[in-house]
Amino acid sequence: MQALTISSHGGLDRIELRDDLPIPELRKPDDVRIRVRAAALNHLDLFMVGGLPGISMTPPWILGADACGVVDAAGPTAGFSVGDYVIVNPGLSDRTCDYCLEGEQPLCPRFGILGEHFPGTMAELVVVPAPNVRVIPETIPPEQAAAFSLATLTAWRMIVTRAGVQPGENVLIWGIGGGVALAALEICKNIGARVWAVSGSNDKLRRAGELGADELLNRNEVDVAKVIRQRTNKRGMDVVVDNVGQATWAQSLLALGKRGRLVTCGGTSGPLLETDVRRLFWNQWSILGSTMGNDAEYDAIVGELRAGRLLPPVDSVHALRDGRAAFERLASAQQFGKVVVRVS
Repeated sequence: MQALTISSHGGLDRIELRDDLPIPELRKPDDVRIRVRAAALNHLDLFMVGGLPGISMTPPWILGADACGVVDAAGPTAGFSVGDYVIVNPGLSDRTCDYCLEGEQPLCPRFGILGEHFPGTMAELVVVPAPNVRVIPETIPPEQAAAFSLATLTAWRMIVTRAGVQPGENVLIWGIGGGVALAALEICKNIGARVWAVSGSNDKLRRAGELGADELLNRNEVDVAKVIRQRTNKRGMDVVVDNVGQATWAQSLLALGKRGRLVTCGGTSGPLLETDVRRLFWNQWSILGSTMGNDAEYDAIVGELRAGRLLPPVDSVHALRDGRAAFERLASAQQFGKVVVRVS
């Protein structure tokens, strides 16, 4: 079996296409084996190549979290048929702990993500539990289907469940052009919120405007928080979506209005933050963490996908043999939308 792998952490030169890996077997009655058509990259994949604290791997380690494909085989209780066109929820849980039984799978103590805690999806075949698989219409191109799950699920939980964005609210989204940020933009516009998109690229801002962003701010040309205060008559944002962390945190708080909610799912620029607790309690802010999503949220976004909504923009598509080029594209930070690897 072919797969895109690493055998040690380091630079992107560690990425290797292997063609000698064993075919994964069904081990549980509800296992589903999928012949992967396409897999999409996330920043998690870059971090995995470089190495993550506390995360170990067994070489050769298969990269990738997102995938779409066709069911190749299924266990007797899986409920899928060979040939079903499916996508994969990359978040795996034990489904027996108290959190899982409450329907909050991402809080499971044994929660893990394909490509990080479990072998990934950039392979000809992958085996996952049936609860992580959904059938989708064959009219959806594999590249968009593969790019859908992780970013859209993450954004949905942030916007709908955690921050509870309402029609007419002002929402600031950092890093427009990335998968989660673009999914958040689409979800907010469907709700009826007013979106303020931030990027260091005028081209990305232009394209965000074409997708419905209402206010476009180049962080290299303006003081983002100052402009927001001016344009909102000092009211500020109702919600700030920040997955950048260290580099944007101070500006996020300066832009946040009274009773504002800041929701975060990552820290790509660094994990350590400073917050003036006096401003936190005086303005009665809510600072919310969010990771992936639960089964109900996944069903909700798959319903949107089946209805032709929340289709992710695709930046570029690369053959599996050119997988390193896909990682280089994502690492360049020039992409607008998802970077995808075509597997078969």
